[in-house]
Formats: sequence, C-alpha cells, structure tokens
Amino acid sequence: MTETGWPLIPREVLPAPIPAAKRRLPPRIVTPDGGRQLPFFGAETTEPSPADLAGLLAGPGRLGRMGGTARVSVEVDDAWRVHVLVAELLVRGLVAHWRPVDEDQDQDPQAGVRLEAHPLEDTPPEELDPWAESPAADDPPSPASPEDDEQGGEFSQTPAQSQKVSDGDETQEEGAEDPAPEQKPRFEVLTSYSSRLIGLARAWPEVTDQLFLSGPRLRLWVAAAGEPVAGGYALGLDRDKDLSAIDAALVRAGLAGRPSEDGKHYRIMGKKRVRRLAELVGERPGSAPEEMWPGGAGA
Repeated sequence: MTETGWPLIPREVLPAPIPAAKRRLPPRIVTPDGGRQLPFFGAETTEPSPADLAGLLAGPGRLGRMGGTARVSVEVDDAWRVHVLVAELLVRGLVAHWRPVDEDQDQDPQAGVRLEAHPLEDTPPEELDPWAESPAADDPPSPASPEDDEQGGEFSQTPAQSQKVSDGDETQEEGAEDPAPEQKPRFEVLTSYSSRLIGLARAWPEVTDQLFLSGPRLRLWVAAAGEPVAGGYALGLDRDKDLSAIDAALVRAGLAGRPSEDGKHYRIMGKKRVRRLAELVGERPGSAPEEMWPGGAGA
C-alpha cells in the first residue's frame, strides 16, 4: 500500500469512523399559557436592578436628592399597588416606605411604615434613613369616648363637627341632594435615600432622550399607575415632565400611543400593543386584581 503523507499508517490499523454528532438547538423559553416566546427584554428574562425605577420616573414618580444619595417616591390610588411596589423595591435591595396621603394636611415625615430587604452581599451600608426611629403607623389611636370626656370635664366638640352635624340634620329634613361621594384614599410609596440610586439621579432627566423602557421598568410603571381603558390600556403621567421624550421612549418599546387630552394618562390602544405590553411586564402579581393588569379580564 503506497500512500503519500507522513507518517504512513495502513488503513487496517486506523480506528473505525465516528459519525458526526448532531447539533442540539438551545431550549426555547415559552410562557406557561400560550407557548409564545418571551420578549428578550421582558420582566421575566431581565435581572431586577435599581435602575428599573426609571419606569416610575417616566410616569408619576418623583426623584429626590440628598448629598451622594437619592430616593424615588410615587403616589398611588389603591392598596394593592402599595403591596406590589414594596415587593418590587425590596427585590432590588432598596429600603421601602409607605404612608397614607392626606391632601388637607401636611404629612408628618415620621408617620409611615418602613420595610427593609434582606441585606445583599454586594450592598454597602449606605442608607441614610431619616425614618430609622419612626414607629409603624399600623394601629391608629383609638378615638376618645364620651365617658372619657366626661371624666375630664365636659364633652368637647369642634365648630366644624357641630356644623357638620347640623348640616346633616337639615339635609335629612329638607330632602336635599345626596352628599358627595367619599374621596378614594391615596398612598405614597417611597424608598430611603440610597447611594444605589445616585447613578439614576445623576443621569435624570437628561437621559430621557435616550430612555429605554425595558420590561422591568414598565412593570413598575404599570404597578404604580396602570389601568385598563376602553379599547386599550393607560399609563399614568406627570404633566410637569417632558411628555414628548416619554412618548418617544414608548414608541421605541413598540407601544406607540398618545397622551390623553388632560395630559394625565398615556393611552396604548389596540389588542396587539396591549398584548405586547402584557408580555413585557410579565406575570400578574398575586396582589394585583386580574382586571387591572395588562392582558387581564378588563384590559
């Protein structure tokens, strides 16, 4: 047997040929319900980060700065939003607070509930928390009873209370119109001042021109100020912010819509866009009503 090459190896001593291994495709990530592939930047495929609070700032959230730290606060109109936002903030290693909002009185910064996440391994002790010694406001003080007032001297009643009682009697006697419906309670959710948010604070609001609304950021926005509307879904806005930059960011995310006439909401219309929003924000939290979450019964 004469073959070129070095070394010369007879064919009889060569090993048997090995068939080529078949290439396996990577597993496809699908949602539990419809077999649809999750979006690349969706909330369920992206790691939570303090930078996700840009989603709150794109909506009604506010930014505060103190030295080398910053905090984000947002007012919400339902208790379930408080539950969802606090959980999302704790996941991001932030200290979260919440307190009721009274529009008629100035808020006492010491009146609130403080919740902390488990310390992260890479989280430095940088929290500057002015509420560190504040008691939780879970149990409101019990109202004074007439017996207590009698022991103290006489039953006291303010002029406003007297006027309210007399007005109620006149309404019942004269058959006047029903009183105005009671206003819905509002709450404020806010973080402690933290150096973990200083990067976001230094870039905001200049970064709004290049703002990228990923799934986690939209999830926070939906949790704070999202609600279904006829034919679509609406996200709450802050009219004092640059709505054109927010609109451009939503367009880049494939959620083109338009602000409402009063500038309080951004309306995303059409089943296709609402479906994309639902894919980006991920699965509904347990505390959120099904009809309020994108893709739910009422969306």
